[in-house]
Amino acid sequence: MFYTFDFATKRQTVMKWLHTLLKGATLSTALFIFQACYGMPQGWDEPGEARMTFTVISNLNGDPIEGVRILGSPTNPEHFTELGITGADGHCDVMIPYFRNKMGPFLRFEDPSGNYAAKDTTFADLRYRDILIGLDDE
Repeated sequence: MFYTFDFATKRQTVMKWLHTLLKGATLSTALFIFQACYGMPQGWDEPGEARMTFTVISNLNGDPIEGVRILGSPTNPEHFTELGITGADGHCDVMIPYFRNKMGPFLRFEDPSGNYAAKDTTFADLRYRDILIGLDDE
């Protein structure tokens, strides 16, 4: 059997493939231009601050703990800044920095005297309220 090569069929196949490739490139270009014009959604990672009040007590006896440092970071759980220190009644009102739609904010409660173990936490709900934090004895 002798095979004949049909150039017309080959040309049609190549043209169909090229047409499909160009359609995909055109769609990709249109999407790129749309994203470049409109950018990220508004408020995607805007910074903000949330006000919260903490009461820090001993888990052993429920007594308030004075002098506990409340540290916070909007996105990095390893680099904290001091937000406040609890008073004699164990209360502290702080402003917590955060970024919308990013993990965080991260908080750390630590007793400089070393009598209580440090506690790390994060909050998904940043509505203002009084939050009770219990620390364990060292």
